Amino acid sequence: MRSSLLLPLLLAFPVWAGEVTIPVDTPMTPPAWALLERELLRANSRAVEVYAENYLDSRGYLLHYPRWGTLDGADDAAEAFYNWTLLHALGGSDNVLGLFRKGLEGHLLQYKELKTFTTDIAKDGAYYKEFLPMSDWFHNGEGLRGFVFQGLSEPVDKLYGRRMRRYAGFYMNEDPDAPNYDPQHKIIKSIWTGSKGPMLRRATKEDWVGDPAYGRFHLLHGGKGAQETVDFEEYYLEMLEHCSEYLDSVGDHPLNLAATNLALNAYMLGHEKKYRDWLLEYVDAWKERIASNGGNIPTNIGLDGKVGGEYGGKWYKGTYGWNFTIWSPEYQQIAHRNTFDAGSWPGFSNAFLLTGDPAYIAVLRRQMDNIHAQKKMVDGKEMVPQMYGEHDGQVGWYHWTPNMFHHRLAEIYMWSMDRADLERVPKTGWIGYLEGMDDAYPETALRRDLDQVRKQIEEIHNDPTSPDTRLADWVQIRNPVQTNALTNLTMGSYLTGNIWTLHARVRYFDPARRRSGLPEDVAALVEKLTADSVTLTLVNTSHTDERLVAVQAGGYGEHHFDRVTVNGRTTAIDHPYVNVHLAPGAGARFEFSMKRYAHQPTLAQPWERSRLVRK
Repeated sequence: MRSSLLLPLLLAFPVWAGEVTIPVDTPMTPPAWALLERELLRANSRAVEVYAENYLDSRGYLLHYPRWGTLDGADDAAEAFYNWTLLHALGGSDNVLGLFRKGLEGHLLQYKELKTFTTDIAKDGAYYKEFLPMSDWFHNGEGLRGFVFQGLSEPVDKLYGRRMRRYAGFYMNEDPDAPNYDPQHKIIKSIWTGSKGPMLRRATKEDWVGDPAYGRFHLLHGGKGAQETVDFEEYYLEMLEHCSEYLDSVGDHPLNLAATNLALNAYMLGHEKKYRDWLLEYVDAWKERIASNGGNIPTNIGLDGKVGGEYGGKWYKGTYGWNFTIWSPEYQQIAHRNTFDAGSWPGFSNAFLLTGDPAYIAVLRRQMDNIHAQKKMVDGKEMVPQMYGEHDGQVGWYHWTPNMFHHRLAEIYMWSMDRADLERVPKTGWIGYLEGMDDAYPETALRRDLDQVRKQIEEIHNDPTSPDTRLADWVQIRNPVQTNALTNLTMGSYLTGNIWTLHARVRYFDPARRRSGLPEDVAALVEKLTADSVTLTLVNTSHTDERLVAVQAGGYGEHHFDRVTVNGRTTAIDHPYVNVHLAPGAGARFEFSMKRYAHQPTLAQPWERSRLVRK
């Protein structure tokens, strides 16, 4: 073993009780996946710089025409950077994190300056106390992804901590301006909530769409004008009509379960008990209501706390509900927009992350059971219903499609690791690879994401718009960063949907630079997952420099390593971290035995984590 780098590192960074360092000096020619992984991290990092050069000004303002609204408003602008913090936590350059901070601060100021005249929500600015005054959690959750994952890289940043605690407090009645929560009935009072509290009236179309704009723009929502600029006024009435059936607002909705992301991350900053207590109280109330409703997740809870309370007991009604079948003027056809799963999957998985209690995952499984119990063959294809409620003069399941909710079923399996849950998940793509059915998948997926980075950079360079002709959705879709393959392959994590909560089997840190992510030159590949083990390969692609990498059990240290077998030798670990010292050009396969959900999750990095909090 070459110790010239290892010894000073171990002297500089104290060894925590029970922590083990595994030396690896077995030569390994870097596999293709390892070189592709390092290239994708490099290309993504440079792509962030290219994006910023083209779409951010010196203040961090996004170069576009800012508007209020859910079609092309503040949430879309924030989504322009939605996965940059994740990229940094995976091992992207420090410039990525710096540019995210610049974009975030610019975004908050740029939209604070925006004032509306057709809706009073944003009449004093699209941000109040650095949070949307009122919005629904479908859009709010999308826009907050980048900020929430900032804690993966900067858990001790004081500004981040103040913001996260303040945001969580909006849903715990800690701010008199934001009485969003009813502790008696354990509900969030409206589908519209934020730093100015809940909307306890019917929404207006202008609340959703915002003010008219004057000029010609590339409009993406509705599919109009993507290639050519069109007159905004010509389509403004159509945009209003798009939201004409979105006006029911009062009462709780499963989308609001996504608000638990704030309490979870506030809790992981310092383990203040109040955040954990509120999260579990709120999710448990939903758990009871769902059980009383035959396992179906209701899409409205009345202000009286009763299922279907705003609709005479009709649990399936409400904006974005099971029965939300509306006319889409932009496409001139009926649209079915049920979002029962968008907030409930993150919310219940957050409770599972805190407790390890499989009863939370059982709630989601039962919902899928109810849907799949209606499975039938239509035109020779297996289909399940997407909607429930009043349709064609009857009340019941309707709108059968081939969408079998495989992405949600895959999440259930990744959380439970129950082989029975795997039976409903196609053994393709990443899941197929983990099951030993596609050895070429890592290389294929990494090449695909690299190609997508290239295509997005080409789109940026050939962008026909100018700042005065592009809206937030236009710059949002130009984000070139691709993190899906890296998230799957390096961390054993599966992120789906537009509202994220991180469940990962492992995560990495660079002790030499005291930062999150894979150290320079190090590549990692999760090859197999079981309920009590993870198999991964680590390789140092540098032939001249040693590397030290800290491997954490879980995205937030919630798991616990028991032991590891490397090159036929088994070593006891008994800790949520292990250090691996990789000699130049060295690599090995690691077979970890582990306990899942053995610790309270924390954002603390290895050198900050002074103690373990057992469940």
